[in-house]
Amino acid sequence: MNPIDTTAIPPTQTTAGRQSQAPASGSTSRQEATAAIYDRAREEWNPSRVDMFRQYGLDIVFGPRHGYEFEDLGSGRTIINMHINGGVFNLGHCNPEVRQALIEGSERYDAGNHYFPSQVKMGFVDALLKVSPDCMRYVNVNTGGGESIDSAIKFARHATGRRRVVTVHGCFHGATGFAMQAGPQEFASFFNSVPNPDEFSQVDYDDLNQLEDVLRHNDTACVLLESLPATAGFPIPHEGYFRAVTELAHRYGALYVADEVQTGLMRSGTMWCAVGYGAEPDMIVTGKGLSGGYYPMSAVIMNDRAGQWLKDDGFAQTTSFSTSELGCYVGTKVLDITARDTTQRNVRQLTELFSRRLSEIRSRHHFLTGVRQRGVIMGLVTSHPEGSTALMAALYRNGVWAMRANFDQHVLQFKAGLLMSDALANKVLDALDVSLGQAAAMLNVED
Repeated sequence: MNPIDTTAIPPTQTTAGRQSQAPASGSTSRQEATAAIYDRAREEWNPSRVDMFRQYGLDIVFGPRHGYEFEDLGSGRTIINMHINGGVFNLGHCNPEVRQALIEGSERYDAGNHYFPSQVKMGFVDALLKVSPDCMRYVNVNTGGGESIDSAIKFARHATGRRRVVTVHGCFHGATGFAMQAGPQEFASFFNSVPNPDEFSQVDYDDLNQLEDVLRHNDTACVLLESLPATAGFPIPHEGYFRAVTELAHRYGALYVADEVQTGLMRSGTMWCAVGYGAEPDMIVTGKGLSGGYYPMSAVIMNDRAGQWLKDDGFAQTTSFSTSELGCYVGTKVLDITARDTTQRNVRQLTELFSRRLSEIRSRHHFLTGVRQRGVIMGLVTSHPEGSTALMAALYRNGVWAMRANFDQHVLQFKAGLLMSDALANKVLDALDVSLGQAAAMLNVED
């Protein structure tokens, strides 16, 4: 990939983020502090990642943060967060209600004992089941999305007596064992963990014929789908896709697992994206936003068949921090906020605002060739194979942080939070309007 010259972007044109002009000379100490952090990170943490961010002028260090904004330590500018860590900050940075739950919870609870139930654990489990399809019966609680994907695969294999896992190209399910094998093959190959082709198969997203061709072998334990594949740029399936996946999986004796780690918890406009499309998964995997940005939590929500292992041997899987009592206390507050009528109304309002204004903006910019949207989940499609990288850099210079879709770098992931105000959303869209032209200019393509 050739470096993109971000210095050509005139930062004075920005309309988003306070103090968004170029750093003044008095900010030297801030810049030095950032440089020192990145130098140390290159030596001790992640050399290639540091080099990539520096190459594109994205050497960001988070300072004070609140809501959907954070201060960039190096420049002192306030940046609007349209990446939100894939949904970790669904409810914003340092959400006051979630923070208060963490404080209150820490005065009453710690991790607890992973062998025994408790009132706070059951409160969290009940809250998850309440916002899930009526067919769901059990909840297995973990600390991260990859861990819960690994768990779901094990549960499906036990329930069916089969081993094959079918996923789709362009999906990312996590960096743990089975989750990595279920994702992009080049990632698994990098760590010498290439999956057995008799156990893992991949088909194209939104292609039912390819899916059925694999299922006809009658050896599939589960079909595992990231409902809208984030790292592929949130492609939108045809309306009946998820219902058909459910029907095909069940016809051939397999389970359907909906990976809702990024798309769940109202981000798609409904609590669970696949359910909003009319599907009834056997398992729903959730995470990221379940943490409230404070306490790492994930879960596998299961129907009776998927939860068969719990009746056969409930000690077959247990970890020290599964169903942490403090995490359950925080997670219950997260679900309360997420399920409120006021939150759901705000999501609908934001969905309409982004849809309307993105349509207007697209009409003025040839560089923006498409908009993929479901709720507050959006993928901005550009006309250039590295368009999302240029747009990412331009937006940052104009006070907005968003992340490219690494598996399709035509597309920028554009992710709003559930509680974002109309005023802040409009600042984001104003910045996008300016940034599209600047990104096109950097790439010498038509805008």
